[in-house]
Amino acid sequence: MNRRSFLRGLGAATVVTPASLRHAVAAIPKMKITRVRAYLPPNPNPLFNQSDVVVTVETDAGITGIGEGGAKDTLSPSAGRLIGRDPQHIEALWQDMNRAFFYPAGRERTDAIGALDLALWDIRGKALGCPVHQLLGGTVRNYCELYNTAGIIPGVTPEMGIRERAKLTMEAGYRVFRFGAMDRPPNTTYDTRKQITHLREECAEAREGVGLDGNWAVDFHQRFDLADAIRGCDEIESLAPFFVEDPVRTEAFQQDLPILREKVNVPLAAGEEWGNRWDFNRLVEEHSIDFVRATLPNVGGITEMMKIAALCETHFVGIVPHFTGPIATAALVNCLSTFPGPLLMEYNFQGRTFDYLPVCLDFRDGKLYPNERPGLGVELDTKPLTQIAEITEPVTARAQTYFRPDGSITNW
Repeated sequence: MNRRSFLRGLGAATVVTPASLRHAVAAIPKMKITRVRAYLPPNPNPLFNQSDVVVTVETDAGITGIGEGGAKDTLSPSAGRLIGRDPQHIEALWQDMNRAFFYPAGRERTDAIGALDLALWDIRGKALGCPVHQLLGGTVRNYCELYNTAGIIPGVTPEMGIRERAKLTMEAGYRVFRFGAMDRPPNTTYDTRKQITHLREECAEAREGVGLDGNWAVDFHQRFDLADAIRGCDEIESLAPFFVEDPVRTEAFQQDLPILREKVNVPLAAGEEWGNRWDFNRLVEEHSIDFVRATLPNVGGITEMMKIAALCETHFVGIVPHFTGPIATAALVNCLSTFPGPLLMEYNFQGRTFDYLPVCLDFRDGKLYPNERPGLGVELDTKPLTQIAEITEPVTARAQTYFRPDGSITNW
């Protein structure tokens, strides 16, 4: 069966069920990954953990998967492990990319593995002619609620105060207005204790702007030591924030967040700079945070995000993913629209378009909607992009994989 006749047959079905998907997966012809390319978009984001590098994974079946994240040097070794492999075995490929190089992947390479993983899921959806969210069990929500992080809302101007921005955010349909605690220009002095003295004033403006029934959140930006974080949270407790974001430094999360959770009574969200499920495991199990800020592709892709989601569901912890690029945001809608727990996504693309993404996000009235387009639901035009890497040969030098007797991967 060729791809065209297979997809035509799948499209004849009126309902996609788990049984029909299992049958369809079994009917997919064998494929091999032939090439991986990486592209820089116009005005690329220089921060690795917000990388908008575009990744394509090509197959000999004519199906190309689209991902986002990583950098040339972090993508190349893991991409080389994909060449010649069947893209259908996503979990096995993830394990190989993560384990084949002796040293386990750090945050930068995990981000690159995540970009490739997005493309593999995109291939799977395109091969089956259905969106990724259907492959993950289907959506459980009509839309994904959002908070706006950049103030890109009609009517907002730079000189506006917090109260006015908060009011316009609510009127635009967002669930939560979020702002940075006592934000100051970069490369200037930041006196934490002085800023906390005025923290309640700003948060009171946010509460007034959203109204009694509206929601607001504040980002401490990891600028506070534990003692200052405790004081700051206590100052604003009566104003009922939706959450306090990144109240202490990432390096101190494992030791300080459990202490902070015991001492304050505001919801806590943390983890936008972290890497994988092992980082979050203890904090979620012990309820040291109320919202996990895991995101794509940083955690290692959809494959890993769904494991984090299962961990959060088990312990009744919500997910507030950090934003990265538009393709990763489309992937977040696909995978986290299937998460039954509390979800709030960060969004800052309103009013922006991307020449290289003629089709990408379904945004309306402060919300992101799942769609029925195959794969991640993204269409790519590479003409505005600059190619920075092309991988066509397998990477085997100083890379090796060991297997258990049953064929599953173990460490070397």
